[in-house]
Amino acid sequence: MASEKKDVGLERPGASTASDSDLEILAEGAINERKLLRKLDLRLLPAVSILYLLSFLDRSNVANARIEGLTTDLNMTGNQYLTGLTLYFIGYVLFEVPCNIILKRTTPKFWLPTLTLAWGIVATLMGVTQNLTGFFVVRFFLGVAESGLFPGVVYYLSMWYKRDERQYRISLFFSCASLAGAFGGILAWGIAHMRNVGGYAGWRWIFILEGLLTIVISIVAYWFISNYPESVSWLSKGERSFIQARLKADSDATNDEKFTWAGVWNACKDVKIWLYGFCFHTMSLPLYTLSLFLPTIIKDMGYTSAQSQLLTIPPYAAATIFTVAWAVLAEKYKRRALFTLITSSLAIIGYIILLTNENPTKKPGVSYLGTFFAAMGIYPSVALVLSWPAVNVSGQTKRATANAMQISIGNCGAVIGTQLYRPKTAPRYVLGHSVALGYLVGNLIVVSALWWVLSKENKRKQEHLVAYPETGDFHDSEEDLKLGDTHPRWHFNT
Repeated sequence: MASEKKDVGLERPGASTASDSDLEILAEGAINERKLLRKLDLRLLPAVSILYLLSFLDRSNVANARIEGLTTDLNMTGNQYLTGLTLYFIGYVLFEVPCNIILKRTTPKFWLPTLTLAWGIVATLMGVTQNLTGFFVVRFFLGVAESGLFPGVVYYLSMWYKRDERQYRISLFFSCASLAGAFGGILAWGIAHMRNVGGYAGWRWIFILEGLLTIVISIVAYWFISNYPESVSWLSKGERSFIQARLKADSDATNDEKFTWAGVWNACKDVKIWLYGFCFHTMSLPLYTLSLFLPTIIKDMGYTSAQSQLLTIPPYAAATIFTVAWAVLAEKYKRRALFTLITSSLAIIGYIILLTNENPTKKPGVSYLGTFFAAMGIYPSVALVLSWPAVNVSGQTKRATANAMQISIGNCGAVIGTQLYRPKTAPRYVLGHSVALGYLVGNLIVVSALWWVLSKENKRKQEHLVAYPETGDFHDSEEDLKLGDTHPRWHFNT
């Protein structure tokens, strides 16, 4: 704690200087720190989680709309529907890195609500689309508009929390993806009963009402999304100083780093960043094929459209609860690779169950059980994988780029996945389930490789410190800060 007292007095542009009250807060120790963390959690996490829930709801509600007559009314074939899903991810992948660069050069308070407003408008337009071309255009621009939210929020949280606190918060934030699946099923079931209201089909109302909800919340978000710790008004001067001190001793979050293309290049040439990307790549295909096709998969087991909407809720609800519980355990034991390997193996069991049931219409319960294993394995693994760069990458521009690169590389898997669940393969969907299974096995390999690389680098750094014990901390000087995660005292979380 003494070192934290010393750090509080250091100034940086936009930060408050130390005062006697600052030192009193520091002296009180962990009790006040826990209270402050609860304050941050209550102020930050609900705000960004609501935006992500809306994001996942607006991208995946097309699955609910499909079984309510979307493809029939727009006269599109099954393959044309899949092309529309693919276009969403092409737009998403192309604009993720540029969006995070814009975030670094603007502010979260401006950029995150603006993105939300943009995709809310696009999502609403989906409800008045009249033909196949319109469907394609809207899906592409929905991907463009949503592309900056997740990597942006991951970077944003890294500027508020210490490294060992980020994984749990990012997992809580990501759990809204599975929550959106459950919430979307309930909404779709209810909204579908509005069919013929105003002369519109039920599937149109799904898009219109959920899109309008996003627009309203995006406008309010300009007031409830905060900027960075040094500038918010809802923290006292002492609390801001305390946050600056704890972050300065832990990471680069308090460094007044300007955007540089060198930081972008540092991310591009780091093999670990590519491995983080492929960790998500091997999870994104199962993640998005499940979220985009689960209502159809369940319907093809022999259920009605209304029953299918409701039956999507339990697997997603179970996945939400398990994602949060798994995040608590991973945070407690400070392990990521091992916990990811376990839950990815759980998802593998789910797809094995789905593939080995030769007649889902006669044994729907067996395949339905498989969807539980798949969901409860996929969502916790994705949450862990996506938190890794936020914990391990140092250098603000490098981390912002790494977060966006991870999502871009990862979502290339989603692009592939959108073409796999073809109508002619129903109801077993052997092609889709087999590729998802193969990707999950690939995830075990990539995560193990990353675990080995990080452990090897940690060992090399430890050997350097033994040989040169006088080595300073990574935040002792400007030169130390420039080293980022290559600094000998920067330990990678495995």
